[in-house]
Amino acid sequence: MKELFDDVVGQSPLDPRESSRQSSATPKRKRFYKDVGVAGGEGGFTVTLDGKPIRTPSQAIVTIPTRDLAHSIAAEWDAQVDIIDPLKMPLTRLANSIVQGVIDRADLVADDIAKYFGSDLLFYRAEFPEALGAKQGEHWDPVLRWAADDLGAHFILAQGIMPVRQPEQALANARARLPTDPWRIGALHVVTTITGSALLALALHESIYDADAVWAAAHVDEDWNASQWGIDEEVAARLAARRRDFDAAVKVARTAGK
Repeated sequence: MKELFDDVVGQSPLDPRESSRQSSATPKRKRFYKDVGVAGGEGGFTVTLDGKPIRTPSQAIVTIPTRDLAHSIAAEWDAQVDIIDPLKMPLTRLANSIVQGVIDRADLVADDIAKYFGSDLLFYRAEFPEALGAKQGEHWDPVLRWAADDLGAHFILAQGIMPVRQPEQALANARARLPTDPWRIGALHVVTTITGSALLALALHESIYDADAVWAAAHVDEDWNASQWGIDEEVAARLAARRRDFDAAVKVARTAGK
């Protein structure tokens, strides 16, 4: 059983691209359990397989903060029929990553998110074509206005890819609004790495943008290219895999504290 947990929950979607690569290369195993349940316990809830709680590869019990989230994770295990497919278990992989890698170092993970505030996707606009720059502004400017008005974080924009040094006060104000609990900060780390934008992750946390708006804002360039040149099937498959991890992270961010 331990080998199965290593395969299924040992791949951290805190690096979604590496997670997808490892998951696709992992030999799939047969379902070995009959019943999936949710049990209450000290500090939260556990998902049980034939009465035994799921554990991380280091054998820590995966204790989940809310019943809703525990049931969602349990549903992933229950949905496996004959063969267990880790790619179809993004919540399980994220829960394991948080328990094993974030619980005791939430501040460090928050600091890693905060690094993106210095070079956020939303700061850099296309010089050409003008229509693409306009589309970027349509999706990105509302978040930047919110950051300025609500956070007191006034960021500097640029055209092209030359780096711009952002004001220290803006960076500090944005960093101060990140959540402190490990489940939410772990989820927002995934959103940040997938989108390339800590500001979009923060806008999601603060309910300024919903999940679909964040996804659309993060993929303006890809959508523009697809509209001009058509959809590349390989790119579409990669985006679909990233969207699974993204949706799992949104689920955790929305339900971990309720």
